[in-house]
Amino acid sequence: MEIVKEYHFNREMKVFNNRPQHLFQVLVNAAEKYPEKEALVSNEKRLTYKEFVTQSLAIAGNLQQYEVKKGDRIALLVDNSMEFALLVFAIAKIGAIFVPLNTKLKEKELKYMLAQSEAKVLVSDYEFQNVVDKLKSHEEVAVQYYFTIHPEGKQSGSDLSYEELTQPSKPTEIEVNEDDPAYIMYTSGTTGLPKGAMGSHLGLVHSAMNYEQVFKTSAETKTLITIPLFHVTGLIGQLFHMVQTGGTSVIMRKYKTPEYIKRVAEENITFLFNVPAIYIMMMEHEDFHSYTYQSVNCIAYGGAPLASETFYLLRRYFSNAYLHNAYGATETHSPTTLMPQIYTEDKVKSVGLPVTVADVKIIDENGDECPAGKVGELLIKGPMVIEGYWNNEEANRKSFVDGYWCSGDLATVDQDGFVYIMDRKKDMINRGGEKIFSIEVENVLYEHPGILEAAVVGIPDKIFGETVKAVVVPKGHQSLTSDDVIQFVAERLAKYKVPTVVEFMNELPRNPGGKILKNEIK
Repeated sequence: MEIVKEYHFNREMKVFNNRPQHLFQVLVNAAEKYPEKEALVSNEKRLTYKEFVTQSLAIAGNLQQYEVKKGDRIALLVDNSMEFALLVFAIAKIGAIFVPLNTKLKEKELKYMLAQSEAKVLVSDYEFQNVVDKLKSHEEVAVQYYFTIHPEGKQSGSDLSYEELTQPSKPTEIEVNEDDPAYIMYTSGTTGLPKGAMGSHLGLVHSAMNYEQVFKTSAETKTLITIPLFHVTGLIGQLFHMVQTGGTSVIMRKYKTPEYIKRVAEENITFLFNVPAIYIMMMEHEDFHSYTYQSVNCIAYGGAPLASETFYLLRRYFSNAYLHNAYGATETHSPTTLMPQIYTEDKVKSVGLPVTVADVKIIDENGDECPAGKVGELLIKGPMVIEGYWNNEEANRKSFVDGYWCSGDLATVDQDGFVYIMDRKKDMINRGGEKIFSIEVENVLYEHPGILEAAVVGIPDKIFGETVKAVVVPKGHQSLTSDDVIQFVAERLAKYKVPTVVEFMNELPRNPGGKILKNEIK
């Protein structure tokens, strides 16, 4: 993949020279090469690439019949499904903008996103009909057309049926440019209101190509998607990535450990991409050892630290697979750094090397670039960085500096260029002037044989300002006490880093992408 320099979004960046010009072109390319190859598998339904194109074009044409024009926003309140995949490519074909909505959100949260994005169309699953009916009563929601995806054989309600969008049709040709926005994805909004990150065709294409280049995926690759498609990992790291390579996406509507294990084995899945918690649940389930996993040759993970024990178990049970840590964000169309296939043991805690087209730098509090080994804020530039936030000039001013996106993550780079994420700026703990990176304490907690999951946060302290609190999920029926946990950490870290408070939970609160919600823990 040849790299050149071009100007996009008023900033110079490295880009791939021979690249598809928009998302739908990625699909067309795959269909031309592999027309009869399976592209999508969902429940009992299977679509070839040729059928994928045909059905997406029909939806695109029918959307135009409902006055959808280039730049209009189409919101999707849809769980993982073949319909979701068909819709996003259809929307991309006509230059409209899809707005994937988190299906776990409540009425108030959805109302804000629909109003802020000024969505013209809402397509939703039948199971969300009650909340959709409530959304219609809000004046701020200016949706003109509501479409419902009904379960097979079930039709009800006054809304238009998704089936009307699948009738044979041919869209009017629309010029779609790579700098055009393709989607608006709302950040998790840990503080304040969510921001609508504007993803471009340029960013989507480059992210898919970045994954292909580093993971060495191909048309023979087959992934099992259980991470929500309204999240960048499921949408880009898996679905779009597979279309770029001509691979196959097997789509699960919801994650269920027994079904996931069975599908990996029976579908001969080759590529897994999950948060660490999924791998832990998978390998600890009683059904896990009933199957073999020789087909799996690529395992990616991210969103949370991976315990050393989990890493070595993955290496043991998936002996044919390369293990890739990955780091990215909604604002970077998924990947910023990826672990290469080969690396030494001392790099295991790294999130990898910057992708080929990325420019990254670490800066201190004064804005000066940090030398190798020093911790500072990670800034990112490249075609995979969003143009900005939808209708949010204040966020744009605060989040972008000299063409770089300010990640808010504290990181360091070693002499070999490998990146290590130390903490979120807002999650770093300041105990009497001593800076404590929560991930350092979490990594130690994950070494404890009785701990399944852990998160570390700062809580108020009258003397030191802040002190360390650890929230722990024990493994199985392990009997753990606060003293056990505190002593374990005290034997491995400086006294000021040792938790003074330990709380036990059955599970950690997470967003749909699997990231731990530390604001809820606090």
